[in-house]
Amino acid sequence: MSDRREIECWLTDMDGVLVHENTPLPGAVELIAQWRDTGTPFLVLTNNSIFTPRDLAARLRASGLDVPEESIWTSALATADFCASQIPGGRAYVIGEAGLTTALHEAGFIMTETDPDYVVVGETRNYSFDAITKAIRLIGQGARFIATNPDATGPSADGPMPATGAISALITKATGKEPYVVGKPNPMRFRSARNRLGAHSENTAMIGDRMDTDIVAGIVAGLHTVLVLTGISDDNEIAKYPFRPDEILAGVHELVSTTPIETEL
Repeated sequence: MSDRREIECWLTDMDGVLVHENTPLPGAVELIAQWRDTGTPFLVLTNNSIFTPRDLAARLRASGLDVPEESIWTSALATADFCASQIPGGRAYVIGEAGLTTALHEAGFIMTETDPDYVVVGETRNYSFDAITKAIRLIGQGARFIATNPDATGPSADGPMPATGAISALITKATGKEPYVVGKPNPMRFRSARNRLGAHSENTAMIGDRMDTDIVAGIVAGLHTVLVLTGISDDNEIAKYPFRPDEILAGVHELVSTTPIETEL
């Protein structure tokens, strides 16, 4: 798939594509409005598992982006969806925030420190040595190890800070067990998003700003891939990889139609 005109459904990353530090990027407001006005199915994807979709919708709205909470698909939701598909009504020990615990609760999981089916590690600003120690011991006792995303660092106003991937690496070093990572670049993340939309890979596109997560996972999932240069990727970064997206754009403003939207009277 390489023809944008055949695209009927859109998946898009959030940070570096639609917003940068809570400020909408050029064309983001107009693109979301265009999709909503035309009834185009879309989901905003984020590897951040801290916040619930309702929290993120409120934050985006405060930034000027009107994205309904049902159009937000977090790594926490994808993780809960995966766990529930494997062990319905299971038990989990969780290192994470409300976005992750709420998603797992709503998927029918019980949070426990006793004989869990899964140890699930997600994003949090309050990593605890005691919690990490408990996770290591539970994995040693047979709990399956799940991580919401592989990102080793996350952004902050003061610079990079350790994220899920860094904490998962610590647990892996102590246990010898690698986590199953649900978030990007796992193409399962895109399959779960497509299923939520009822979409097919042949007519779905993914917009992202990272070659190593958004684009490679989109290619593996058989999606039309669009790389925007408003995030971390530039020509030097793109040249490092043996694969290429279907399109490289300066930003999402290039996806905004200049044709007036016709409405039925």
